[in-house]
Amino acid sequence: MTTPLRIGLVGLGLRSSLARHLQDVTPAARVTAVCDPHEGRRTRALDTFPDARAVADHHELLEADLDAVVLTTPDDTHEALAVDFLRAGIPVFVDKPLAITTAGCDRVLQAAHESGTPVYVGHNMRHMPVITAMRDLVVQGEIGEVKAVWCRHFVGHGGDFYFKDWHADRRRTTGLLLQKGAHDIDVIHWLAGGYTARTTALGKLAVYGDLTDREGQGESTMMEWFDPSQWPPSTLTGLNDTIDVEDISMMTMELDNGVLASYQQVHFSPDYWRNYTVIGTHGRLENFGDSAGAQIKVWNARRSGYRDDADLTVTVPEESGGHGGADPRLLAEFVRHVATGAPTLTSPLAARQAVAAGCAATESLRDGGRPVLVPPVPVELGRPVAWSGLGQGVAR
Repeated sequence: MTTPLRIGLVGLGLRSSLARHLQDVTPAARVTAVCDPHEGRRTRALDTFPDARAVADHHELLEADLDAVVLTTPDDTHEALAVDFLRAGIPVFVDKPLAITTAGCDRVLQAAHESGTPVYVGHNMRHMPVITAMRDLVVQGEIGEVKAVWCRHFVGHGGDFYFKDWHADRRRTTGLLLQKGAHDIDVIHWLAGGYTARTTALGKLAVYGDLTDREGQGESTMMEWFDPSQWPPSTLTGLNDTIDVEDISMMTMELDNGVLASYQQVHFSPDYWRNYTVIGTHGRLENFGDSAGAQIKVWNARRSGYRDDADLTVTVPEESGGHGGADPRLLAEFVRHVATGAPTLTSPLAARQAVAAGCAATESLRDGGRPVLVPPVPVELGRPVAWSGLGQGVAR
């Protein structure tokens, strides 16, 4: 690109810090507009992006000179915002999940197809070193053909992260199996090479529903109220007025390629990490920790009983940037795609399938664990949007 891409940043809460990585991407990009209904957030954003235009309503940006937008707004706004910008011909980065319903995802994909404009979903775990290392081991055939994937997700700060604001309200998230689980469901699909076709789930609001201190946090963002010293979870204060999402849940999946998978999520554990086990026809792998220095162990020779000395051990490298270096890679990939049409590790179709599985699992757990089929992708939406990039200059 001969001039930097002009990026609009819509939604100026905690996750908008993602945009700081734009200063390091190639081709060059810069934030030229910021948008949020809260005046205080707009003012703070201008401290970071002093040359940007600040607006309260995203409609003011639909005719602006923008090459792309980054949406870091609450989940229940993703669908409408993405559709508006796509119909205006502006490429969209939308933080995960793509939408909070399967039908909402399909409406976004339909808008992308009708406008010929790309939508990119912020599934940053596809760029996390621990996940890419496990994916590489699978692709290299270290455990043979994948037959099962298990994931346990210990959300140690779940009370602060998800029960003090809008995340706790199912009207705005559907549920945490979707909102939080979309990351892991997508990774399960990626490691297994298929998408969930049928699911069952159980779950409940086991801890936070009993807490009565519900004054909420107003317009504060999570880092302003987060206090890791509060323990046990029953001592938390300032919870959201509405809490009707589950704080513990378990889902099982049958994928369209026959792989079986499971995902467990708990929001009141003392520790915070993910543990994946991938089992193939010739072995299994498992991660111990999910940040720098963690180990992925592979056992692919017969043994009697458990042995800590695995046949192959991979140490997760240290990377700079949020989510183990995934956030800067995510923004760089989006900018390259907008500018040149370069291929991406993330996929809007895969993002839709993660939401669809999460929605189906939530339906199941709220109906006694009844098996639920995942709605198939409409045929016309299964093809990627043809996009060759903006080319030289800023040509929109």
